[in-house]
Amino acid sequence: MTVDEEFLLSKRQYEQITGRRQRHEVIAYQIRQSFKPGEITSEEANRLGRELALRFTKGKYAFLVATHTDRAHIHNHIVFNSTSLDETRKFKNFWLSSIALQRISDLICLENGLSVISPKPYQERAKRTAYPHRIKNRDLLCDAIDTVLQKDLGSFDELLKELQDLGYEIKCGKHISVKRKNQSRFIRLSSLGEGYTEADLRAHFLGCRQHKPRAKQSFRAEVRPFNLVIDIQDKLRSKGAGYQRWAYGHLLALVHGA
Repeated sequence: MTVDEEFLLSKRQYEQITGRRQRHEVIAYQIRQSFKPGEITSEEANRLGRELALRFTKGKYAFLVATHTDRAHIHNHIVFNSTSLDETRKFKNFWLSSIALQRISDLICLENGLSVISPKPYQERAKRTAYPHRIKNRDLLCDAIDTVLQKDLGSFDELLKELQDLGYEIKCGKHISVKRKNQSRFIRLSSLGEGYTEADLRAHFLGCRQHKPRAKQSFRAEVRPFNLVIDIQDKLRSKGAGYQRWAYGHLLALVHGA
């Protein structure tokens, strides 16, 4: 009898004993355990993989340890049945089980004189995804005003004319508002802040105030916050993923059956 047939048989017996049946159930779980290149033999890695499986499942679930040597880092694939050996219970994948698995794997490696990964402070971790800062329409308008004021203009009305030449639409009323092409809403000059309001700009042309361009802001890239949920399927497809996480364990629900 093969391993998959034995796992499926235990599930049928579990249904007969308990009378419980799930429409979609996990047939087995997989643990991935990797080691630093050059530190361990395949035989020793297989022994430690068996030790990890016994400690994590507490010896209550059947498992298989396959040791791979086809990469620079020797690594184990440990598959254990979701149904217990006595066929009366199912393994419950608890919250942050991968963290508990990592700690057991680290402990086993330390007991055997092998390397483990030292956790880095958050500030030193590689940022996974970064996005450029979104430039606001207000910032673009202030930049346009700074550019126009570099010219030798004589009045506030000439400023508005220059903005029109740059593609801005001007709406005059109680408050003067400006809108760039493809912009959905008008922006009141009175809302732009010190140095860019209608009153400040008129004061500049009257010689009562000197316009000072706003200092350019240095924006940091927005970083997606760290997430403990890992796309393990993607990690499995990527090359060399195990080397980056040697001496760590990851738990993956292997097969779903109807």
